[in-house]
Formats: sequence, structure tokens, C-alpha cells
Amino acid sequence: MDDVPGSVGTSASFSLRLGQTIFSSASLLFMSLGVEFYSYTAFCYLVTIMGLAIPWSFTLAIVDGYSVLVKCPIRQPGILLIIVLGDWVLSTLILAAASSTASVVDLLLHSNGSHCPPKICSRYKISAAMAFLSWLLSMASSLFNLWLLPSL
Repeated sequence: MDDVPGSVGTSASFSLRLGQTIFSSASLLFMSLGVEFYSYTAFCYLVTIMGLAIPWSFTLAIVDGYSVLVKCPIRQPGILLIIVLGDWVLSTLILAAASSTASVVDLLLHSNGSHCPPKICSRYKISAAMAFLSWLLSMASSLFNLWLLPSL
């Protein structure tokens, strides 16, 4: 059986997981630079979800890196099912957090700037963009793993 590029245990999956970790960390960093994010529930939700996404992605990046080094990809259906389900749930949560953050930032910017100074709002916009990039990579890796699952 040929390896599906991007499925667990491949170098493409390692790069996807590393990208997820980097973008999630950047999103969390840009959101947490200011203390003002506590004022809005959507921003707190993004911080919480990115706090979940970072260890998930980093752990799976370590698993992928180890699998690439020992040249033994993970092909147990139970483990792959847990990874696929975790990815789908986390992808949905990341998309919801990124969308809600982007909509609140847009609302704050269109309220004549009285609620959000431009410097702070630009950091929030960058954080939402990083969250969307993290979602994109997370969804890609979950689709690759879902594609592999029926062939096991």
C-alpha cells in the first residue's frame, strides 16, 4: 500500500503539524500581547482553543518525526481513528474561534475606533489570520488521515 502524502507518520504530516504548532503559537502570542483580550468572549475562546491546539499539534509532530526517523508509519486503525476524530473536533473549534475573532475585530473596527485602538486591533487581526492558517493546515492533515483510514 502506498503512503498517502500528509497522513500520520510521513514527512509531509510532520511539516503540516509543525506548521499548525507555529501558526497556533503565533496566534496565541499576538492575542496575548495585550491584556485587553479578556474583555471579549471571542478572544478568550481563541486563546483557549489555541492553548489546546498547540500541545495536540506538537505531540503529533513528535510522533510524526519519530515515525519518519524509524521509517515505521502508524497504520493501526484504532490510533488513526482517534487522530482523525481529534483533528476534526479541533479543526471545527479552531474555525469557530478564528471566525468569531475575525467578526468581533471587524465589528470593533467599524464602531468608529472608539472601542479598539488601531495598534491593538491590528494585533487581533493578525491573530485571527494565524488562527485561520492553523485551521487550514489542521483540516488538510485531517483530510489526508481520513483518506487513509478506509484503506486500513
